[in-house]
Amino acid sequence: MTRSIPLPPARLAFAPDGTPFSESCGDVYHSAAGGHAQARHVFLSGNGLPARWRESGTFAILETGFGLGLNFLATWLAWRNDPRRCRKLCFISLENRPFTAGDLAIVHAAWPEFSALSAALRARWPMPGAGRHRLELECGVELALVFGDAEETLPGLDDAVDAFYLDGFSPAKNPGLWSPAVCRNLARLAKPGATLATWSVAGGVRRALSAAGFAVEKRPGFAGKRQMLAGRRLPRHPGSPLQGTVESVD
Repeated sequence: MTRSIPLPPARLAFAPDGTPFSESCGDVYHSAAGGHAQARHVFLSGNGLPARWRESGTFAILETGFGLGLNFLATWLAWRNDPRRCRKLCFISLENRPFTAGDLAIVHAAWPEFSALSAALRARWPMPGAGRHRLELECGVELALVFGDAEETLPGLDDAVDAFYLDGFSPAKNPGLWSPAVCRNLARLAKPGATLATWSVAGGVRRALSAAGFAVEKRPGFAGKRQMLAGRRLPRHPGSPLQGTVESVD
C-alpha cells in the first residue's frame, strides 16, 4: 500500500485487577470476567454466530475497535472449529490507537487457546500507519485493519457487511465512535438483514442506531452486566426515512 501517516501506538497498562486498561480513555479493554467469554457471549452469540455464516460462501464482519484483537481471535477460532463454516471469513476492524506487536504478545499470553492464531496475527502485524492494511492469515480468513479515526475512515469504506461488532470504549468516554454519523455509515454498509451486537445499552447509542435504520433490542448481558444490545438492519424502502425501532429510552 502507499506510505501512510504513522499513528501513536496505544500504551499498555493494567487496572488493579490485572485487566488491560486504556489510560487515554479511562476504560478497560474487556470485562474482568474474561475477554474470550465476553466475545463469545456478546459478539458471536449476539450476531447469531456461527450459525449465520453457514448461510453464505463469504461472510463479512465489521468491528469498531480492534483493541487487543480478542473478538477477532475468538471469531477466527470459532470459524476454524466449525465444520460447516463459510468458505471465506472477511473481518474488517477499525482502530485509532493500535498496539505494537510486542505489547499484543504480552496480553495474548493470557489466552493460551489462541496461541497459534495470535502468533500468526502478530507475525503479520503491520506498522501503525493510517489506512487499510490487508492481512491474509490463512486460506479463507482475511483481516482488514483500518487504522485511523472511525469518523474519518468509515465514509471511505464500501464493504458489504453481514454483522457488526460495536466494541469501542464507553460512549461516555469515547463518544465519537458511537455518534449518529458513525451509525449512519454502519447502516450504509449493512447488507439486507445484517445484524449487530454490543455490550452498551446507553440511550444515546440506541437512539442513534434506531435513527440509522436498525431495529434494536436488549438482551441478557455478560457476567455482572445486566443487559447488552442486539439489532438488525431493517429493509430499505425507496423514499422512506431511515428509522428503526427501539425500546423506550431513559
